[in-house]
Amino acid sequence: MDTSSAAGKPVQITVMDGYDLKGSKGEAPVTFVRAEFNNAVLGDSSKITVSSEGTAKYNFTSSFEFTSDGANTLDDLAHKPVFLTVFEVLPKEKKQKEEKTVILGQAVVDLLPLLEGECTFEIMAPLHPVVGSPLENLRPGAKCCLEVTVSVSEALLTTAQILGGNLLKVTLEAAYSVPESFVITGPQQNYMVGLQVPSVGEKDYPIFFRNGILKLGGEREPVPRPKKWPISNILAPGAQYIPDSFITGGPYVEEDGELNNPEDKDFRNQAEITKKRIVWDLESRCYLDPPAVANFQKRIADCRFWSVEITRVPIIPVMKGKSAKVDRAEDEAQVFFHGVAYVNMVPLLYPGVKRIRGAYRVYPYADSTVYEKTKCLFSLFRDLGHQNKLGNIAGVNSPLAKPILSKNLKEEKPPKEKDTTSSIKSQSSDNPLEGDTSLNQNSEGQQYVEAGTYLLLEFELEKALVPKRLSEELASRVKEIIPLRPALVRRTGGAQKAIDDYHTQIQNIATAILDEYHKIFGKELTTGKDLDNQTLEDHKCQLNYELNCSGKYFAFKEQLKHSVVKIVREKYLKTTAFENQEELQAFISELYIFLVDQMHVILNQNMPDEAQSSTAMVTPTSTDQLRLFAYEAQVNEDFPLATVYYEERLVRDNQNVEHWLDYGSFCLLTNDVHKAQECFRKALSLNQTNIDSLLLCGLLAIMMEHYDQAEIFFEDATCLEPANVVAWTLLGLFYEIQNNDIRMEMAFHEANKQLNARLAKEKSTAETVDTGGKLESSLTNLGVVRTSSPTKGDVTQDTISMLDDLLEDTSKTQPESAEHRKSSIQHQVLSPIQRNSKSFSKEKKGSKGHTSTSVLASPAFHGVSPKPSSIFMETTRFLMKVNAVQFVHRVLAHELMHPQGGPSCEYYLVLAQTHLLKKDFEKAEEYLQAANQMDYLNPNVWGLKGHFFYLNGNFAEAKECYERTVSFVVDAAEMHFIYLRLGSIYLEEGENEKAKNTYMMACKRSPSCLTWLGVGIACYRLEEFSEAEDALSEANAMNNYNAEVWAYLTLVCLKAGRKLEAEQSYKYTLKLKLKDEALLQEIHMVQEMVGFGNPSF
Repeated sequence: MDTSSAAGKPVQITVMDGYDLKGSKGEAPVTFVRAEFNNAVLGDSSKITVSSEGTAKYNFTSSFEFTSDGANTLDDLAHKPVFLTVFEVLPKEKKQKEEKTVILGQAVVDLLPLLEGECTFEIMAPLHPVVGSPLENLRPGAKCCLEVTVSVSEALLTTAQILGGNLLKVTLEAAYSVPESFVITGPQQNYMVGLQVPSVGEKDYPIFFRNGILKLGGEREPVPRPKKWPISNILAPGAQYIPDSFITGGPYVEEDGELNNPEDKDFRNQAEITKKRIVWDLESRCYLDPPAVANFQKRIADCRFWSVEITRVPIIPVMKGKSAKVDRAEDEAQVFFHGVAYVNMVPLLYPGVKRIRGAYRVYPYADSTVYEKTKCLFSLFRDLGHQNKLGNIAGVNSPLAKPILSKNLKEEKPPKEKDTTSSIKSQSSDNPLEGDTSLNQNSEGQQYVEAGTYLLLEFELEKALVPKRLSEELASRVKEIIPLRPALVRRTGGAQKAIDDYHTQIQNIATAILDEYHKIFGKELTTGKDLDNQTLEDHKCQLNYELNCSGKYFAFKEQLKHSVVKIVREKYLKTTAFENQEELQAFISELYIFLVDQMHVILNQNMPDEAQSSTAMVTPTSTDQLRLFAYEAQVNEDFPLATVYYEERLVRDNQNVEHWLDYGSFCLLTNDVHKAQECFRKALSLNQTNIDSLLLCGLLAIMMEHYDQAEIFFEDATCLEPANVVAWTLLGLFYEIQNNDIRMEMAFHEANKQLNARLAKEKSTAETVDTGGKLESSLTNLGVVRTSSPTKGDVTQDTISMLDDLLEDTSKTQPESAEHRKSSIQHQVLSPIQRNSKSFSKEKKGSKGHTSTSVLASPAFHGVSPKPSSIFMETTRFLMKVNAVQFVHRVLAHELMHPQGGPSCEYYLVLAQTHLLKKDFEKAEEYLQAANQMDYLNPNVWGLKGHFFYLNGNFAEAKECYERTVSFVVDAAEMHFIYLRLGSIYLEEGENEKAKNTYMMACKRSPSCLTWLGVGIACYRLEEFSEAEDALSEANAMNNYNAEVWAYLTLVCLKAGRKLEAEQSYKYTLKLKLKDEALLQEIHMVQEMVGFGNPSF
């Protein structure tokens, strides 16, 4: 590594004082400190007598030279500490020539701060007692330690190295479920694990973990537990632990390796509790300078899997003799129980990821498999001799350019470049490598597979290889793209103030006119006689004459003049002259209508109670009802009417995010992409933490090829709601479009992780519920149970009594099977307003390519879900819900290949619906048949089949499918249009009683103009004119622009003999341009029959 700038720098270790020291003999022991680093003694301090308080002032300084390529490198500083051993000098006995010493304890100083750019640091290093030391029995509260200062004259690393370099920490916890042939008794074995870390050029740095401890099962390894230094021959047991470094463990599902699925939980528990394991708990560190970091990152991108080898080496006692040397050479040439685990390092290239930890299965080592996965033919344990594996610690992280080869390996000679090339070529042929000898010959390694052995490993970097943008930065970028819309401030002045002033003047003038009226006609009013119409008309004429003659009429006009001018200026913003007379007349007409309406508003507010009580109460239409009406018009392809309803919702409340999102999704349906983008951005400007707004803005940005903005929107969504499965999946789809496979894998992995965590939580919650109790729920394991009674919140008060009467008749005509079914179900209704209030999270909308949207847009088939969902099906539901069908087939392709996905009933239903939207009936029928074969009892299948036949004009088949859907105990995902279309088929076939019952079911669930119109038509055909008029009046109250409603009201009034109302209804029928010629002809026939109703006669 290029560290020449730091070559030859001395590192000084100064031991200032020792505290709470205690000797084995005497109360004032004589001690000294020995400093060691990298297996070299740096020096001994002077012999210091410990005071009675246990303090010793050593003031001892030692040092070693740091060199880039010498004995003490950056890697040595990274993973090797300074050992400070405290010795006690025992008093000399008689005839004793040399002093005897005993070790009291050992302290450890981690030099890692020097690699972080520090020049000086001080620590209080705990002094760990050796076995049998008097320091094991200290007084309570005593803390035996050494005060140590480490310093260098200048920083070991330059600023560029600090900023661009990195520190890799590799932790080997244990190997679980090891082969049964591993036994504690018998010859001693050294269990070893090794891997290579890429560096600059062709050099790789090996990391070895030695001296694993074989343990029997019986209990789980405790957590947290401290990590150990990868160094042997540490004198004090406590000194082997790295300060402030612990193994913390964690849930399986949050790991990055293998065996982290819910189905692996039982095996992991059994392996980590009851089975044998080899425990290391070692952490090894490796410093990477900036070029090494680049090479490290490139190696991961090129070879996503890294090999981690494991072996068992017998510990052979040292024997003398020629035969012993031969046996030793033979043993060194063999690699016993040679296995390998493949670690997927790609997660370290995910933005912001610094650590991966997981379980990795062990497989028998085979050259062909290792080369296929890692593109590497070099084996640490086979190509390096046992002298390196079992040699001194100095060679642990030495470059492979200087391996210590055994005699046997030297005789064999490593293959030349030519040989290596031929070896690689043989990989692509049908025959395995000659040196591989197939997996079957590694019978010892095969035992790892049979036992299910896996390694628990952790890789941690000091800094992420790929920085992740902070949530604050993403939020600021979103604000730059879409500025936050400030809340509208209501001014006391302006248009509202002008209208209030107008109301005040109207009140004053009305009071003055009433006073004038009482002055003129007060005597007649006091007699108590009722005044007829002619008398009132005479009073009106007389009052007008008096007001004009007295000049009061002109005064009233002048009194109103100022408030009217303010309305013109503040409300209509008219401050300049009109360009022509026509424009002036149009404005005057509009202004007059507004002023008269406002006059009526304020006069009605001041009417006496008895007058108000005679006025019919009109229940305003809620925004949720408007959403339902818009959805009806949308499915029926009446886009202008749907637009009116969506815009009416915005007029009611343009600060509601969901109103903008619904309108934007409708614009996507009509392929008005620019208007959809405007709606989504307005929604985001109102609430920049709304996840749906961010996701939809991201989708629109992809459609318009603004990829930088799309990434910002998706990343911000994942930062704001990290558990959102759809957000992570859409981010993965974006990276797929960008051909960024690594980040795509990262996003999909995180989405799966969040989905599994949610499913596990739901499962644990469900297990805590007492299934034997009486749970009041309208949900079954298959979907929503149909309910049979309306709630008063769903229907206006004026219609409740009529509903009761109609429902009584309806219940008498239901089939016995349906009656039996309903009697067994709780009479509990799901409010249609509740079902549609969360319109952006509950409604299912259609998608338009170039064709019809009359097929229901409800791919999110929540009614039936027997199979656990995958991340791609959840995303498909969201995309279909918001009409982003452009992305659906891309997501479904992933679903087909996903391990937890594959073809399902819902998968085929979504495909069928997308083809129905394109009028591709042949493909739609094919997918519907596949869905029907997978789940014959799925009501969604039969409902969509009904729509398929309905759109094809095959009403007989559609009727059969709809009736089957209605007969299920479990409702389909969207019953509203099933009822509407089934009712229309009944009307067409003259089955008016069935039509009435069906439409009434729709009215109970989600009343609308069309549902009440259907009830009205059915009642009219049954000659139940009173009920027909009530139903049609309800329909008219919900939408008084429906020409068909006015047409049937005309027929009802004609049959009832009400001439004036019949003429008025007929007038509106013609005004709204009724398109049904047959219905218009029927009206004319009835008019001729009764002799009235058409003023043009």
